[in-house]
Amino acid sequence: MDYAPTSPIAPGRSYYEDTVERPFYPALRESLDVDVLVVGGGFTGLSAALNLAKTGAKVVLLEAHRFGDGASGRNGGQIGTGQRLWPDELEPEIGFEKSLALFRLAEEAKASLFEFLDVNQIDVDLRYGQLAVAHKKRYLADFRSQVEALTERYAYPHASFMDREETIARLGTNRFFGGIRDTGTAHLNPLKLVVGTASAAANAGARLFETSPVERLEHRGNRHIARTATGTVTAPNVLLATNAYGHDLSPALDAHVMPIGSFIGATEPLEDETILPGGECCHDSRFVVRYFRRSRDNRLLFGGREAYTSATGDIARHIEKQIAEVYPQLEGVRLTHAWGGHVAITMKRMPFVETSRNGLTAIGGFSGHGVMLANFAGRLYAERLAGNRNRLQLLEDLDIPPFPGGTRLRGPLTALAMTWFAFRDRF
Repeated sequence: MDYAPTSPIAPGRSYYEDTVERPFYPALRESLDVDVLVVGGGFTGLSAALNLAKTGAKVVLLEAHRFGDGASGRNGGQIGTGQRLWPDELEPEIGFEKSLALFRLAEEAKASLFEFLDVNQIDVDLRYGQLAVAHKKRYLADFRSQVEALTERYAYPHASFMDREETIARLGTNRFFGGIRDTGTAHLNPLKLVVGTASAAANAGARLFETSPVERLEHRGNRHIARTATGTVTAPNVLLATNAYGHDLSPALDAHVMPIGSFIGATEPLEDETILPGGECCHDSRFVVRYFRRSRDNRLLFGGREAYTSATGDIARHIEKQIAEVYPQLEGVRLTHAWGGHVAITMKRMPFVETSRNGLTAIGGFSGHGVMLANFAGRLYAERLAGNRNRLQLLEDLDIPPFPGGTRLRGPLTALAMTWFAFRDRF
């Protein structure tokens, strides 16, 4: 079992690390004056650097560790449809027109990601289809309602309701009561996407630096100065795309975006062809969601641990238990990898975007829906600076409240809330 950590910020070795070679990028060892500084080398930061460089902007990206060490390279790989919240959850608060605009923005994000992979010929083990399933019978009415909303009001033709029999056949387990089948989305190997995006950004002219944590960010006049241990970057515009990491650079991110642990295990290759026979990915209706899919080499990648410690041994134990609950026929299956990391959430599970008057923008908090949205947010930021369009404003206008309790109490309060919701999931 390969559970040895390879990242200084996340426990365990991910399965993805054994599927792609990550090139090394140098550390910053000079002083640079550029148009835009991007801090954070995940989906948002790399996409922003790529799209800024394509406009001719001089852009530098600083990553504290290695590209893919954070959530972008260690997540479940599910792309999804629309925003993190379903239409029936968004409409009562922001109205149909704004909800529709956000849905269309997310669908463009999906199409943009597919186009990017095709144009750049990046192989990310892309497989189509997603299943959302109800772990309680009383949730079925909500699932039917969402299919009706997507089909009738949002003109999305790819979602269909699954009854219990279809759900059993498509998942290979009788643990769920029904759900939604979405043939218009997909899942992928996220680390391959990180590596491919970084390569595209470098080829476009962005200067990328790894192992270059920003120790201090200063503002003087109309310029920002980022200082690392071995260099400086000066720029009038700064994007903070650190998401679950590096919040000490931004009080806004500290207040509105919080990291929580997420954990995944990878089984040895399966011989049982009845498990997800159509190749779709899946997530369930629990608040502490369980999500799983088959990899290209036929492993079950399963996430959803409820524990909040980083003990490496605990990851495997909890994931093995949850796999057996969903797939009793896999009781005792061997995990070859077990890993974790931090994803970033907001109070409303919608992205947080804020721009100050001095050219400092913070983006984060995709709440488990970032494979397409985080990438697209980087493109929208580049669009804004290029003066083309300002569609980033759609996300910036969202009313995202700060977490209660400040940085000292928000963690314990959220853990208490998550424990309560996990208890409700069981009954």
